Amino acid sequence: MRYAAIDIGSNAVRLLIADVVKHNDATSFKKNTLVRVPLRLGDDAFLHQEISPKKAEDLVKTMIAFSNLIDVYKVNDYMACATSAMREAKNGQDIVKRIKEASGLDLEIVHGQREANIIYSSHIEQNIDNTKNYLYIDVGGGSTEISLFSAGKMQVSQSFNIGTIRILDNQDKEETWNEMKQFVVQNTRKFKNVSGIGTGGNINKLYKLSEEKDGAPLSINKLKALYNHLNSYSLKDRINILGLNPDRADVIIPACEIYLTVMKWADVKSIYVPSVGMVDGIIQTLIEKNS
Repeated sequence: MRYAAIDIGSNAVRLLIADVVKHNDATSFKKNTLVRVPLRLGDDAFLHQEISPKKAEDLVKTMIAFSNLIDVYKVNDYMACATSAMREAKNGQDIVKRIKEASGLDLEIVHGQREANIIYSSHIEQNIDNTKNYLYIDVGGGSTEISLFSAGKMQVSQSFNIGTIRILDNQDKEETWNEMKQFVVQNTRKFKNVSGIGTGGNINKLYKLSEEKDGAPLSINKLKALYNHLNSYSLKDRINILGLNPDRADVIIPACEIYLTVMKWADVKSIYVPSVGMVDGIIQTLIEKNS
């Protein structure tokens, strides 16, 4: 079986095509093709509450291209989800209709809790140590999803309108930060020794830059040092000297700030970075739907 996942985020739009592998009783998937297009829908959505005609056009073209790839790869099933930017855009549903007409693809605008559930359906916590407590932090362009796992089970989960594009556009609100702090502090103080699990493109990049060996957690001190190092460069130098992609070089700083802040609130000393994201969760959701 071959499945496709489309994630329309606030910073980038992604297509993952994956091959489903069955071995004994276990079902897993192998990534076949990943395409990422940095459309930055969040800039429009958070500042003007709608997607501009130009960006809407670019999104429709991208979805036509994705539809063609899904066709050529002979994909058995797919799922397309749009998150924070499309949730907030007044013309979000109109764009969903345009995408359906132009590409034939059905697109679902998911609410924050469903987004969190999809991300966590990749069951990362099961691969680490389910006797431990984990704070799962997923940072996107428009929102941050936080969940607490204990004894391998999700205890509590919430989505907050704090994200990298939102911060860059000065659209993050103090009361949302306070709400997130309250949620983190209240829910982690009853657990001892909470470890972090971080997902999202920025933490994946930070982990690569840290040169930690695969599977080893990233300490809060090392993450802080990385943040200070990156922040000491101008945006231009982060692109030209450090070699970061232009659409990564700016968002990586606020992303780092979110991870560090949440870790500090929860007294988390280190964070595991399993290199998965929304698209992996979508594939896992498709596997569960079709099994």
